[in-house]
Amino acid sequence: MIDTIIIAVYLIGIMLVGVFSVARKNMSSEVYFLAGRDLNWVVVGAALFASNISTIHLVGLAASGYNEGLVWGNFEWMATFTLIILSLVFAPFYFKSRISTLPEFLEKRYSPASRTFLAFMAILGALFVHIGMSLYAGAVVFKAFFGIDVFVSILVISLITSIYTVIGGLKAVVITETIQTVVLIGGAIVLTIFAIQALPGHGIHSLAEFKAQLKPGQLRILHTDESIKAVSASGSNSGLTWYAVFLGYPILGLWYWCSDQTIVQRVLGAKTQYDAQVGPLFAGVLKLLPVFMLVLPGVIGYVLFRDKIGTDANQAFPVLVNELLPVGLRGIMGAAMLAALMSTVASALNSTGTLVAVDIVQRLRPDTTDKQLVQIGRVASVVIMVLAIAWSTQGDRFTSIFEAINKIAAALAPPIATVFLWGVFSKRGTKQAAIVTLWTGFVLGVMAFCLDFTPISGQMYITDGWGIPFMMQAWWLFCGCSVVYFVVSYSTPRPDPAVIEKYTWENPISIITKGKLTGLADVRILAGLLLLTLVVLYSIFA
Repeated sequence: MIDTIIIAVYLIGIMLVGVFSVARKNMSSEVYFLAGRDLNWVVVGAALFASNISTIHLVGLAASGYNEGLVWGNFEWMATFTLIILSLVFAPFYFKSRISTLPEFLEKRYSPASRTFLAFMAILGALFVHIGMSLYAGAVVFKAFFGIDVFVSILVISLITSIYTVIGGLKAVVITETIQTVVLIGGAIVLTIFAIQALPGHGIHSLAEFKAQLKPGQLRILHTDESIKAVSASGSNSGLTWYAVFLGYPILGLWYWCSDQTIVQRVLGAKTQYDAQVGPLFAGVLKLLPVFMLVLPGVIGYVLFRDKIGTDANQAFPVLVNELLPVGLRGIMGAAMLAALMSTVASALNSTGTLVAVDIVQRLRPDTTDKQLVQIGRVASVVIMVLAIAWSTQGDRFTSIFEAINKIAAALAPPIATVFLWGVFSKRGTKQAAIVTLWTGFVLGVMAFCLDFTPISGQMYITDGWGIPFMMQAWWLFCGCSVVYFVVSYSTPRPDPAVIEKYTWENPISIITKGKLTGLADVRILAGLLLLTLVVLYSIFA
């Protein structure tokens, strides 16, 4: 009863904070879609982190830690690496060009056709992945914890999240995400502390005794084919070998962290270029934490409760919460799970409203007033939410939501990563190359996804048959897309020199050398320190 009251108070409280955060604001389109471009780096970074972490992460990373160990932490630490790329490589262009959406950047660099394609892909991604699957995963978790019907959970969470998102726009979203980041990190840290404190009660008093209870290599972050198989018989199918991590994940990260509207919209709303660049670095610092507060508890769960969890790794997180946390703290953890879910859904909902209003309606009807754009964004958000609710009821058709989401990303990311990366580094990239690459990569990605997704093809032809797991699929698709991009670029007329000067770097080194260093707070110094921290962590846990 106490836990339920805590969760109810949190739901009502976060809705009221979201609504009243914009009560006195003049709701122009810039305020609604970009928070008036007034976000500081702390809010940008916290919102980036919160919009990424969902209930799928809480449950999925604990389950992955239980099964294979810290190796799944690569998804978190490599995110830090791509956030550094966002900060140094892309954020300066995004801020200086004063864009409202990422598709708009593609139009400025390439052509309107590229903008239309990316807007369409971003809306589909938000609908099917960010909102739909997150709603279903969250509802399943709440059924396991509190016995609440899946459909009831979906409706309640959708309604409350929609109210403050539709009314308040990005300002309400980022303010609530900042609060939810604190709740999420706090809840996860509490669970980790209780898990560590439970070890002596099971006869484990040292690190050596702890390791002795684990599978070989369960505390390693990097693996070879042989070592990952020693941890899990199906480990090689996960594609988490060291070379797959370093080659494949950056492709997923370039799409997700550097060019996905749902995530990068917070950077577009930054107050200054410094805030736009330091915000991602702060998010990168936060992304170092989930390895210790989400994956590690799953590893500890293997030692403490493997008799209760058995082969169903998805029960690792619920068992840890129910077995270790007292009444009251379980309610706080429930609030943390809500924070993870609501922040992800709110981010995607706000971004789809922005995409529909700015990238579709405003282009079709340039005379649309500012007030009408806000109304269109609100209506679009409601429609997308209704569609996502309908789609979320199909979640039980997938054997693994976490696997499905990553495979969708591996299919979508390569062509988008290609046109964004070479767009800012290649002076020869043309508008024809961009649209041909996007379409070619999209078709190849869909084919790869269908061939390798068991509910569609019956088996994983590429992973099992050809021995190419999903992250290496992303890498090879990126290589293929890059070949297409440059072949078409050198077969078509050079792009406008004025466009190249405005939207590309002089050379790769200029992201570091351009401009004088301004002291320890210089973005390049901060990025270097964060990268050094990442290298040290990898050297310790490799």
